Amino acid sequence: MWNGGYGDMDPDEFQPVAFNPRQWVEVVKAAGMKGLVLTAKHHDGFCLWPSKQTDYSVASSSWRDGNGDIVGELAREARRAGLQFGVYLSPWDRHDLRYGSSDYIDYYRRQLEELLTWYGPVFEVWKDGANGGDGYYGGRCEQRRVDGRTYYDWPRTDSIIHALQPGACIFSDGGPDIRWCGNEQGHVGETNWAILDIDHYAPGVADANGLRHGNPSGTAWVPAEVDVSIRPGWFYHASEDGQVKSLEHLMQIYYESVGRGANLILNAPPTKQGLIHPVDSARLVAFGQALSREFSRPLRRADIASVEASNERDGSRRFGPRRALDGHEKTYWATDDSVRRASITIRLSRPQPLYSLRLREPIRLGQRVNRFSVETLSPSGVWEKVAQGTTIGPQRLLRLGNAQAQAVRLTIESDRACPLLRELQLYLPPSEP
Repeated sequence: MWNGGYGDMDPDEFQPVAFNPRQWVEVVKAAGMKGLVLTAKHHDGFCLWPSKQTDYSVASSSWRDGNGDIVGELAREARRAGLQFGVYLSPWDRHDLRYGSSDYIDYYRRQLEELLTWYGPVFEVWKDGANGGDGYYGGRCEQRRVDGRTYYDWPRTDSIIHALQPGACIFSDGGPDIRWCGNEQGHVGETNWAILDIDHYAPGVADANGLRHGNPSGTAWVPAEVDVSIRPGWFYHASEDGQVKSLEHLMQIYYESVGRGANLILNAPPTKQGLIHPVDSARLVAFGQALSREFSRPLRRADIASVEASNERDGSRRFGPRRALDGHEKTYWATDDSVRRASITIRLSRPQPLYSLRLREPIRLGQRVNRFSVETLSPSGVWEKVAQGTTIGPQRLLRLGNAQAQAVRLTIESDRACPLLRELQLYLPPSEP
């Protein structure tokens, strides 16, 4: 549900009289997020910065006497708070008369150049997949459609973005750097390869099932990003104040996005007055607190009696199973090249209630695990399977059910190359809030 405007509204209707970028940033930080992406222009074409390319912007509003700049203020506040800053610039513009012509592409690129040169470092540039429809189009009030594969000449636009902001990742249905997850419900596939056959995709031209799962035989490294709103829709409506996602729902989203190796963008729409609504902000703060508790009790080294593996590369302790437990980013457990199935067994110094598990592959060496299972040994001496999955990638999070265990066994299968594991971290049940 867009409800972002038809492109014909008077700029003077934009009056965020209570706009406070510090409130936005404080809520984002409290939620445990590392950055924020601002919708600088949505499909209605109205620009939240004083673009020199159009009069349909904050500069044409009486708000702050035409001197307001949402993008600039938020970018500065994000930097002050140590958050990364990104921008969304809708390729579709329901206001501009030029949409559908080659002149519009020049206009779009000039606006990108403003956003990428006026406001400091940008970590992500978001491209929507909407490719036209009903609009105002300079007063024409008609429907316009474009070919999303060819009209925008995305390779040229992407080269401009990378030249102006070399550290920025570009998001769209097909990347080129980050891909859409194929839905807006808050999850990526249980099987999630960061590899994709990128030639088959373009913004708005996508196979949702392919995006959800990736393709281990693909041609490019394009990790998934999950985008979902904390409300039923993407824009603020007072009628939805009672429909903000519950804390339990947000935690499920986290496990099914970040916990499956994807990035997560959680939309928090501001009110017309320019603030994140108290219901949303309270829920986001609670979400951040819940995440801190969720992983607050890692199993300590003192709790581990022994660690052994069915195979370690060249029989060397350099690639032994303890490398997956040492907490170092650059060390990992590895098997011999010929091995495709291997296991790690961790024996505990005493039975413990195991709550959750974090797995990571050394992603600099690619993604290779395609199936794994987790078993626990009960105090009575019975092995029981408590979890299983397919891909691991940069991160996999699983809840284990709190069963008392005196040992844990992780079995990994890999059909691409020998298994590698950078991290195996067990967690005890979190403390009560």
